[in-house]
Amino acid sequence: MSNQAPTFDPGDFEFADNSERVQIDRNYTSQSYWKDAFIRFKSNKGAIVGLVIILIISFFAAFGPMMSEHTYKSINIKHKSLAPRIEGFENSFIFNGVANGINSYEQKGLDDVYYIFGTDTLGRDLWTRTWEGTRISLYIAVIAVIIDMLIGMIYGLVSGYFGGSIDNAMQRFIEILSSIPNLVIVTLLIVILKPGLVTITLALMITGWIGMSKVARAQMLKLKGQEFVLASRTLGAGNFTIIFKDILPNIFGQIIIMSMFSIPTAIFTEAFLAFIGLGIPQPMASLGSLISESFKSMTIYPYMIVAPVVVLALLMLSFNLLADGLRDALDPKMKEM
Repeated sequence: MSNQAPTFDPGDFEFADNSERVQIDRNYTSQSYWKDAFIRFKSNKGAIVGLVIILIISFFAAFGPMMSEHTYKSINIKHKSLAPRIEGFENSFIFNGVANGINSYEQKGLDDVYYIFGTDTLGRDLWTRTWEGTRISLYIAVIAVIIDMLIGMIYGLVSGYFGGSIDNAMQRFIEILSSIPNLVIVTLLIVILKPGLVTITLALMITGWIGMSKVARAQMLKLKGQEFVLASRTLGAGNFTIIFKDILPNIFGQIIIMSMFSIPTAIFTEAFLAFIGLGIPQPMASLGSLISESFKSMTIYPYMIVAPVVVLALLMLSFNLLADGLRDALDPKMKEM
């Protein structure tokens, strides 16, 4: 067997092409939780669209009634049942004042009169009434968040933290409230009180916070045994200091998400109550009452129901999109690495 060392020619080897196999490590810069959440929220197109729609609707709810010379309760029988008409669109296929092939403006000699959303059967401006009704829905949205934060969150955190007989009693109370349908509670309130925003607000205060309390309690049960809670207790921190300074900041993202998801439910509850006649009394308007009134004339004047239905649908859809985006942004488990 030969001990001679092997020899190689220059053409025996060639460099391997590893361009497709090379892996480049990503370098993530250190950034705060809220900044990271904002970046992820900004990249969610659906959430951004929902936020923009909410801002647009809020703008018209605030300033829309001021754009018209009519109030939400002003009645003009001469202008009743007029189709939507915008200046400059008289010869177009929409907003030309024509409904069912008839131009009521020309029949009544109202050549210089314009109603963007038309008028109802009493001659009231639907533009003003729609945005006045949107104010009611946005008010309900704000009230729902406040109730969730002030009642549901605190109730759930206290119940979950102390546990034992306190938690047992508090949870039995919730079960009793949950067993009573919301419609029954609202009906009883209307029997005692007069229909209006106060009645709806009280109805939300009675049962609207139950879902939030369950989420807050579940988060508390998960975190109250963690090491940082034991460390705070060892250093002499009081119970409420631990609840609101140590545990609450760690679950605030989930609290915000739950609050946002409760808004569409609250808005729909108000609209449903108004639709069945248990909501805002006349001549005030809410989106639900507008839909209820327009529904009676839908076969003859279908345009009357379009504006409140579209605004209500956009509002509920936008809050759902926004809540979904906040869930993806604030929940660390949703982060894609």
